[in-house]
Amino acid sequence: MANSQKGGIDKSVKYDRQLRLWGDHGQAALELARVCLINATAIGTEILKNLILPGTGSYTIVDGHKVQGEDIGNNFFLTKDALGKSRAKVAAELLAELNEDVSGDFMEECPETLLQTNPSFFNTFTIVIATNMCERTLLQLASYLWEKGVPLLVCRSYGFIGYMRLVVGEHPVVESHPDSAHEDLRLDRPFTGLVELCDRINLDNMNKKEHSHIPWLIVLYKYIEEWKRTHNGEAPKNYREKNQLKDLIREGIRKTKEGVPEEEENFMEAIKSVNTALVPTQVPSTVRKLFEDEECLNLHQESKPFWILLKAVKMFVENEGQGLLPLRGTIPDMTADSKRYIELQQSYIEQAADDIAVVTEKLQDILQSIGRGCSISEQEIKTFCKNAGFLRLIRCRSLAEEFEPRTAKIQEIAAHIEDEEHSDVIFYILLRAVDRFYEEYNHYPGWYDDQVEADVPKLKTCMNKLLHDMGLPPTIKDDYVHEICRYGASEIHTVASYIGGAAAQEAIKIISGQFVPINNTFIYNAMKQTSITVEL
Repeated sequence: MANSQKGGIDKSVKYDRQLRLWGDHGQAALELARVCLINATAIGTEILKNLILPGTGSYTIVDGHKVQGEDIGNNFFLTKDALGKSRAKVAAELLAELNEDVSGDFMEECPETLLQTNPSFFNTFTIVIATNMCERTLLQLASYLWEKGVPLLVCRSYGFIGYMRLVVGEHPVVESHPDSAHEDLRLDRPFTGLVELCDRINLDNMNKKEHSHIPWLIVLYKYIEEWKRTHNGEAPKNYREKNQLKDLIREGIRKTKEGVPEEEENFMEAIKSVNTALVPTQVPSTVRKLFEDEECLNLHQESKPFWILLKAVKMFVENEGQGLLPLRGTIPDMTADSKRYIELQQSYIEQAADDIAVVTEKLQDILQSIGRGCSISEQEIKTFCKNAGFLRLIRCRSLAEEFEPRTAKIQEIAAHIEDEEHSDVIFYILLRAVDRFYEEYNHYPGWYDDQVEADVPKLKTCMNKLLHDMGLPPTIKDDYVHEICRYGASEIHTVASYIGGAAAQEAIKIISGQFVPINNTFIYNAMKQTSITVEL
């Protein structure tokens, strides 16, 4: 993202916090994104609010409804002056005031009509977000988008229950940003540049200041090598041996004339780092699984860049990498003088660059073999190699697979229903039953205040039919059915706001290609303040 200005505001300042989170390239992807929101409900406008504020390129609201009284009561982006007006138009205009960098549009048309008359309209979007849609239309939309490869995020706010379902056939993640990860230091399998640098250093011949400012990584390397000389070339493996190595490093700390150990922070850092630095360097199982994926093994001209890059890395691992991924090329901060630290840092950078060069050569060979031009930039290759150990792939099931009894995950659902006191998956069944109720009676259970009690047995019948179709016993308590009828399909703004924030976060993950999105269903229970993510 360039430091462009609009209205006198520097974007690098305006979006400073999020730039730190997903970087220039993540922000650039966001600014190029086109988002389609179906239905400007309370949850829908909350989602858009959270996408507009960080600078999503453009949005289009598709909604054929007029503003009703209940809309004004739960939707902050609709006012009483909007009664009877187009909900899409009013919401789009008020949302546009949030960020002048974002362009908004609307269509006063029902999604059902668009699907019948102009389905290709939905092909033009980066992601489609559908809120509070009836099951029949949702399945039609999901089937069409699945075929076209357009991600769909289904969201719902129903009384005290929030629901979110991601529908995407294949979503690779290069920058997954793991919460915790071991540094890629290779002390168990040091590369040539690191060995040469460390071999030039003699800890015994240093003065006091030099000795206390050698980077702990070099200190640890030296003592590991000393250990190996008396242990048949083997590094410490178990808890006892690692503690013995720590004691060996402690003995190397300089002492005063009185025999008191000096305060050498670098040696203490080396001791603290023994356990993590000696974790064996290997290819993670998640990445090995990707190496064996059919998409990686059988490349073709239409293969996605992710799979082409992965194949190049796989070839590197099997050859020049000697079973290891390309070096990440970064080291942590540590107590050291600038000269030594920069030398150490440079050795890692140079080795990482050498590995990237080898991967690039293999990539060019692959592109040539599949008859494809060079469509992958140097920066993409560099980013891929740096994050090769954290690659992730999300493959969601389609809604059709989930809703079809023959392919539904009946056993998983049954297990959750049996533990209904602790599992919110029971509300998944109830929301499905609500949709069946709507199809049969053309209104949601409890929609009319004077029919709440009358709708309870009707909803229970719909629920039991659904359970029967899934081959499950009708074991859900009547209390849950009464509660759903009491909601009357109302949207509570606090629930809509919570799910709106979570959904916007998932949408940004899909748009930016960073962080790992859910797979595939998220259910929120505001009554208990609990949530669950399940693969259905």
